[in-house]
Amino acid sequence: MKIIQVAGRSNSGKTTFIRKLIPELKKIGPVGVIKHLGDHEFVLEAEKDTTQFYEAGADITTGIDVKKTVSVIQSTDLDGTLHFYAERGMHFTVIEGYKQRSYAKIVIGNLEIDRCVMSNPTPDEVIRSLHLFDDFK
Repeated sequence: MKIIQVAGRSNSGKTTFIRKLIPELKKIGPVGVIKHLGDHEFVLEAEKDTTQFYEAGADITTGIDVKKTVSVIQSTDLDGTLHFYAERGMHFTVIEGYKQRSYAKIVIGNLEIDRCVMSNPTPDEVIRSLHLFDDFK
């Protein structure tokens, strides 16, 4: 599984870039995305069954509706989440954030950072340069 880490300052266009990159990567294989939420917390809807199961301590809580499946995992470990994605057959995992991690990075905007292999690329440029990115094993 290739790790494609995208870093940049707040409001630099990281999410917009990733939204354009995903369909191009999907032409090659399955894609997962991990978003570092930083200091804001993802809110589970109060009083809902899946929230109550999570709050009761379930390791993984999953809700399935007619359009999607949503899982909440009782972990904040990036490496564990990457293993989870790899075990599910993702060919690519795009990570938004986690600037301190040592994976090869795409920088959106003007951020000086270690292991920057591309700055402000197009999705096509990334596809042609997949060999620059780390393999997760």
